[in-house]
Amino acid sequence: MFCEKAIELIRELHRMSDGQLPAFNEDGIRQVLEEMKALYEQNQSDVNEAKSEGKSELIPTIKFRHCCLQRNQRCIAAYLYDRLLRIRALRWEYGSVLPTNIRFHMCAEELEWFNQYKKSLATFMRSLGGEEGLDITQDMKPPKSLYIEVRCLKDHGEFEIDDGTIILLKKNSQHFLPRWKCEQLIRQGILEHIVS
Repeated sequence: MFCEKAIELIRELHRMSDGQLPAFNEDGIRQVLEEMKALYEQNQSDVNEAKSEGKSELIPTIKFRHCCLQRNQRCIAAYLYDRLLRIRALRWEYGSVLPTNIRFHMCAEELEWFNQYKKSLATFMRSLGGEEGLDITQDMKPPKSLYIEVRCLKDHGEFEIDDGTIILLKKNSQHFLPRWKCEQLIRQGILEHIVS
């Protein structure tokens, strides 16, 4: 059936929740591209036949195949664009280093795009706020206080804050830390914000 594989790619994305990235479906993309190539070749053959022999009854079939080609093209573009939006959101959620299980689901071109996006974002952040730059990925929500109470969910080792104090982050230990220093660790799942 025409366009079935392309629609399946879109359905695959819709089955995943927003924060998740399904494995890149290279086989599905290849099948859609093969279908498009076959449709294009059939259309070329029929167009040549309609022109040379004047067969106007082939025109509706040609138009139908052309619509299928366009639909497949839109589905592939939507699939790839949605994946890029998810990858961009992952940069804001996890920081510049993605977990291995997420990187495993990305193709080489997506990894290259992620690295370029990461570099562009870093360059932009360095251009803001004077010498040190401004990390715009820190406060994803406006803070209510500058310090928060956190619980360590896994052993992380030593953690240094701005005044030079070194804190040992051990599993189930609780600390009162500057929000901006621990927000990245909260997003990585190392710390948990204790809301009282």
